[in-house]
Amino acid sequence: MIKQGFSITEEEHLEAVENLLNGEVEKVELEDAYYEPQDSTSELEEQLAQTKFKLGMEYSKSGRKEEALKELDKAIMLDSNNFLIRKQRWYIRYPEKFSPDIDTEWQQKQLEKEKEQEARMKGIDCGPEGCVIPGTTKNEESK
Repeated sequence: MIKQGFSITEEEHLEAVENLLNGEVEKVELEDAYYEPQDSTSELEEQLAQTKFKLGMEYSKSGRKEEALKELDKAIMLDSNNFLIRKQRWYIRYPEKFSPDIDTEWQQKQLEKEKEQEARMKGIDCGPEGCVIPGTTKNEESK
């Protein structure tokens, strides 16, 4: 199942899981209203990100929080559109946002904040009006 931001309160999401469990479908993709990946990740980067993700989760299981976060931070830099990696980082850093209820509003704001930070780290100028594509200026865009 491919889904960014799964919610048990969404009937469509629950039906998708039931269909998968019952073997009625092999794959389900659900659209997400607030998560829109914008850049692509190479297959090699995805594989390395998954390896770092698995290592981070093993560190987390053994109580090594700082090591886990280091690996998960590296993983998200390789595959910034992987919401599972992103949410595991949040869960370790901010467990109060996941229990007793998942704070999806906070997640949306956190996602925006992190995407802006990641864009700055990659040298992309982002602000409230969006991101400026390298090699262009606001004057060139208005022509």
